Amino acid sequence: MEYSEALKKYEELVAHFPAIQRKGKANPYTSLNGHMFSFLDKEARLSLRFSDEGQKEFMEKHNAPLSIQYGSVMRGYAVVPLDLQKDIEALKPYFAQSVAFISSLKPKPTTKKK
Repeated sequence: MEYSEALKKYEELVAHFPAIQRKGKANPYTSLNGHMFSFLDKEARLSLRFSDEGQKEFMEKHNAPLSIQYGSVMRGYAVVPLDLQKDIEALKPYFAQSVAFISSLKPKPTTKKK
C-alpha cells in the first residue's frame, strides 16, 4: 500500500473515534493521557498497542509481527497486517481495544516549558 493511501485509511479509522485526534505531521500517531497507542511508520505500516494478553491474541490470530522501530522492539505493539489495515470496519474493534487499554493506564504527567 502506498503511504498516501495508508495515511488516508489511518485518518479514516481515527475519525470513527471522536475523542481521539491524530497527531504528528511527519510521523502520524495517536495518544491518550500521554501514552502513544498507534502510529503509521515510514513504510506505511500501522502499529497498535495492546495489553500483553491482547498483543499475544492479536499476533496469533492475524500472524502479525512485533513492531520494531529503529532497531528496537516497541513493547506492547503489533504491526497490523496489510489486509486488515485496508479493512476499516474489521480494524475498528482492535483500535477500540487499544484505546481501552491505554485508558486503563495511569496518565503520564506533562512537561511544560518554563
